[in-house]
Formats: sequence, C-alpha cells, structure tokens
Amino acid sequence: MSSLSVILTGAASQAADRHVPQLVEEKFASRLFAKDHTMWGQAAEEESSKRLGWVDAAEVSRPLVAEINQLRESFAAQGVDRFVLAGMGGSSLAPEVITKTAGVELFVLDSTDPVMVQAALNQDIARTAAVISSKSGSTVETDSARRAFEKAFTEAGIDAASRMVVVTDPGSPFDQASREAGYRAVFTADPTVGGRFSAMTAFGLVPSGLAGVDLDELLDQVDEAAEVLREDADDNLGLLLGSAMGGTSPLRNKLLIQDQGSGIVGFADWAEQLIAESTGKDGTGILPVVVAEDVPELAAPVASDVLAAYLVPADTDAVPEGDAVAVAGSLGAQMLLWEVATAVAGKLLGINPFDQPDVESAKTATRAVLADKPEPTPAVLVDGSVEIRGAAQLLDGAQDLTSAVVALLDQLPADGYVSVQAYFDRLTWTELEDARPLLAAITGRPTTFGWGPRFLHSTGQFHKGGPGVGVFLQITAESDTDLEIPGIPFTFGELISAQADGDAQVLEQHGRPVLRLRLTDRETGVAQILDVLSALAQR
Repeated sequence: MSSLSVILTGAASQAADRHVPQLVEEKFASRLFAKDHTMWGQAAEEESSKRLGWVDAAEVSRPLVAEINQLRESFAAQGVDRFVLAGMGGSSLAPEVITKTAGVELFVLDSTDPVMVQAALNQDIARTAAVISSKSGSTVETDSARRAFEKAFTEAGIDAASRMVVVTDPGSPFDQASREAGYRAVFTADPTVGGRFSAMTAFGLVPSGLAGVDLDELLDQVDEAAEVLREDADDNLGLLLGSAMGGTSPLRNKLLIQDQGSGIVGFADWAEQLIAESTGKDGTGILPVVVAEDVPELAAPVASDVLAAYLVPADTDAVPEGDAVAVAGSLGAQMLLWEVATAVAGKLLGINPFDQPDVESAKTATRAVLADKPEPTPAVLVDGSVEIRGAAQLLDGAQDLTSAVVALLDQLPADGYVSVQAYFDRLTWTELEDARPLLAAITGRPTTFGWGPRFLHSTGQFHKGGPGVGVFLQITAESDTDLEIPGIPFTFGELISAQADGDAQVLEQHGRPVLRLRLTDRETGVAQILDVLSALAQR
C-alpha cells in the first residue's frame, strides 16, 4: 500500500465531494494513466498528446539507473565527487529537492548573477563535473553556464569535455552538438514529458544520482503511488487533492504551502513551479505561496480566496483547521501525487495544464534589451543605497523608499497578492527572503518571493497569464564582480540586468504595477529595504 495520505477540511472537502464522483464516473484517473489526451478540451489536445509521458516516467527511466551509477563510480575513481547542475525551472528544481532531502551535495546553478556563477566555478574545480541540463540546449542561462565551465576547466588544465555531462531531449541541437564535442556523457530524456513534470526522467535522475541519491528507492516510491493513483475510486488521493486545488467555489486561487515536519526539504519550491506554470493562464490559475516553517500565518487562513496546504509527517493524525489540505508521503510518491492533482485541477479550471504561453514573452524582451543595449532608465528617486524606478503614475508623489513601497501596496486589490522578485545571488543573501513575511504582515495578503531569473521559469507564467491582481516589487543589485560569457557579446552582469528589465517591461505591458529597486550596495541596500518593511509592519 502507498504511504500517501490526504486530509481535506472545509472548502477543500466540499470541493472534493462536488467533483470526485464525476471524475470517477468519467474514469479520469485510469484514462490519465492510459495517456488519454482528450480530457482537457479540444484546444489542448495537440499539446497534451505529446506531454503525458510523465505518468509512467519512473518505469521508463529504470534502465538509466545503472548507467548513472556507473558514471558516478567512474568519476569517483578519478577524484571527481563534486557536481554542479546548470539548469533552469524543471531542470533544476526537482534535483534540488531530491538531493536536499537525501542529504547529498549538489550545487544548483540556476542564476545568471555573476557572484553566484563565480562561486560555482571557483569551488574545488579539480574535483568538479558539470551537468548541463536543457531540453533544447538553447536556454540562455544554461548555455552561458556551459560556456563558462568549459573555459574554467580549460584554464585549470583539465580536459573540459571529460567533465561535461549533458541532459537533453533526443535529437535536439544540443544532443548532436554535445556528442560532436566529445562530452563525457549525454543522457536523453523522454521528449513527451514537459519540464515541470520531468522529475522522474533523466532531468531529475542524472544530477541526483551522480550526487549520490538512491534512485532505485526513489523510483520504487513512485511506482507504489502509481498503483493507487491510477484507480477510478472515490478515495483516489490525486482526485481529492486536485479537486481541492481547482474545484473550490468560488475559486480559492492562492494555495499557501507550509511544511510542518514532512521530512522533505524544499518540496514547496518544486510544487510552486508545477502548479503555477501549469494553471496560471487564460486569466485564471492557482498561485502557490511558499511559507517558511516558522511563520504562523497559516494557522487558520480566513480569506475567501485562500486555501492552506500543509506538508506533514507520515505518522501525524492532526486535522488541519479551516479550509485546508494536509498531505503526507514519501518524496517520490508526493511528486506523482501533485502531478496528478495538477492535471485534475487543470481540467476543473478549463485550461491546458501542459503549455506555458506567457513564458516566452520575458525571454523575447530580454533578447531585445541585450540587442539594443539601451541607456539605463533614470531613477525617479534615490534613497540611500536604493535607486527607485517605476511608472510615473505609480510613483507620483513618492519622496523616499517608504512612500514608494506604500504607493505600490496602495495598488493591491482586495483579492490580490504581492510578488517579491530578487535578481541576485540567492545563496549569499538569504536574509532578503524576510521581505516576504514582512509584506504579508503589512498587507494581510498572500505574498510570494522569487529569486530571479529562476522564477521566470516557474511563477513567471502565472504573473502574466493568471488573474491580473498582483503587484510586483523587483529588486536588483550592482556588483563589484562580473564575468565574461565566452563567445557571447555580453557579460553575466549584463544578462541578469536585461532579464530583470525585460520582465518588468512585460509585466507593465500586462498592466501590472511594478516597483523597481536597484541597490548600489548590496549589504546596505538589503538592510535598508528590510528596515523600511519592518517599520511599515509595525505601524
């Protein structure tokens, strides 16, 4: 039997009562596992017909395990035991949660911040191998990291190709180019699996296995869960959770996720992309709000647009308060559970959960900024170490950082949310994440925090394609460090700046209020922002 459990209360339970019987009657679960692509409407059929490989990915991926383990042993024999994963979105979030939960080391490079890139390159290069993970190979962040690693290995007197491992789709330009370059290993994944559903394909398994995760155990967990999730039954946990996520009436479209001792490290960050990118389109969707373990705001959410999701230990018998779900289970089992639930939620929302129509817009805007190299937009205000930018109508009357933040929050609708987007080194400046609970306290509304540019491959879809009720606080920073990108006419510093500029432009084009703060000094600027927010929270 599967170790999974799902407990529903309040509006979540009512939604399940309303929708699960119909889903069972329609045989949604068995049809899903049979890869029936017709269940999300005619407009979704073309995309869904080539995106359902995830339902049996664990079984299909079994033969990879021996190959991955053999490669790890081969590297170890050469003294190579440090692995850096260069990937974005679905290529990085699953390996990060898998390795953290297993307690093994994997440096996840999902940033173009030059400080973070330099940290990945400079630490123990002699015992490092790089896993370059991209379905096409054309993802700008991943391609830039590949170029930087090739240069770093070469300058250290190491044959670069011998330290490069590639994960990509079969037949992609990256597949062919990597083989021609003589890279150490090239793994291909099932092309019928989209990035955010790819945890049990080569994209999730190769970096995790090289880092030392027991992949057989992980896949066993998925197989065990699949046995119960494919059943057309009223107690199918995937149908229950999916109905709670996408079937409340009126829709509770903010899903506040809080870990309460599940033993799974960082699961909510992975679920955030899965849910937001799958559902945030056509003016609807579900926004995951990841809440730190020590923040009590989820004790009993009362807002009519909020549903709480608790990740709990397998042996708990606690029943959540209010409108909530409590989910327990092993990592592999939960990954499949939430994937099934997201497919269910997509059906109930009437959208295609397998496309991401608004993700490309920020990439296009970034390319335009890099090509045109426009002069920086002058700051509207400068307060200490913070340059303040934003639309004239937003900042009209603002005189300092405090009044600029207040002006942004004044645009927040009653059913809105606040999104904080920080474009710099997420490993060094973790204290900036304190901005999220402070803004939640100031506004009483759900507040998200995303590290740029990685959130562009995650919640970025919801921000543009979902309900237009968000307000956005973008934080960028000057750096004393910058790095050239070999063979490319711009630096990492210029790239991350262009990514921030491009995304802000697209958000404003969608009518979203954006307050842009650029820190001329990271240390004093971060402290200044947190001081201002702390003061506002105490008012």
